[in-house]
Amino acid sequence: MSWLQALVLGLVQGLTEFLPISSSAHLRITSTLFFGNDAGASFTAVIQLGTEVAVLIYFAKDIGRFISAWFRGLFSAEARKERDYRLAWYVIIGSVPISVLGYLLKDEIRTSARNLWITATMLIVFGLLLGLADHLAKQQRDELRMKDAIGMGLAQALALIPGVSRSGGTLTAGLFLGLNREAAARYSFLLAIPAVFGAGLFSIPDVLERSGTGVQASVPQMVVATLISFVVGYATIAWLLKYVSKHSYSAFVWYRLMLGLVLMGLLSMGLLQPI
Repeated sequence: MSWLQALVLGLVQGLTEFLPISSSAHLRITSTLFFGNDAGASFTAVIQLGTEVAVLIYFAKDIGRFISAWFRGLFSAEARKERDYRLAWYVIIGSVPISVLGYLLKDEIRTSARNLWITATMLIVFGLLLGLADHLAKQQRDELRMKDAIGMGLAQALALIPGVSRSGGTLTAGLFLGLNREAAARYSFLLAIPAVFGAGLFSIPDVLERSGTGVQASVPQMVVATLISFVVGYATIAWLLKYVSKHSYSAFVWYRLMLGLVLMGLLSMGLLQPI
């Protein structure tokens, strides 16, 4: 991997991780279209650690409260009535589907699931679903329930397929379940922490041992790309939370549709290879 590629992919990761447009799809497309190779699922998983550190810092006070409430609730019936205790469990429960499926399907995720025809199709299909949810959903609640944790957790698991979008899937599910945009976005950020950290840490040995698929990055390149994704990701979180409090997701829906169609066109003309 060249230094330019590492820098660009770190920037792309930071810009797209929290937007409902699929960071894995953008990394896959950018790497193939501009650098002639696939950076690989392991590289993608590791640099996502940078954006998740951004979540940890941005929501540090909230996360601290959740952890404290969860530990108190283990020993106190009164503490188990607290909202923060329930939210901590919702994050844990919502993380189970992607953790289990990610482990069981790890080989497919790194190979066949990265076919660009699949990516283009998922961009379009889940873009339409996001648009439908944004248009039809009642958006009445800002308080999470168990059904929200399960539904958004299952939706997050679909993001193992590039093009679905982890944030896009969880936001779509949250809107269909009746959450307002900002509540769905906040839970989506928190829900990502266990899953993305787990995937990133699990993939580090593949990158260091040169055993993963895709072009190989050096350790310094991985570190710099991850740092860039952290800085840009932090700014993106702040911007998105402000944006969704006043706007719909229609801009992201149209972007997904156009990107999916352009990608299909490039594949049809042979300008890009699907694998």
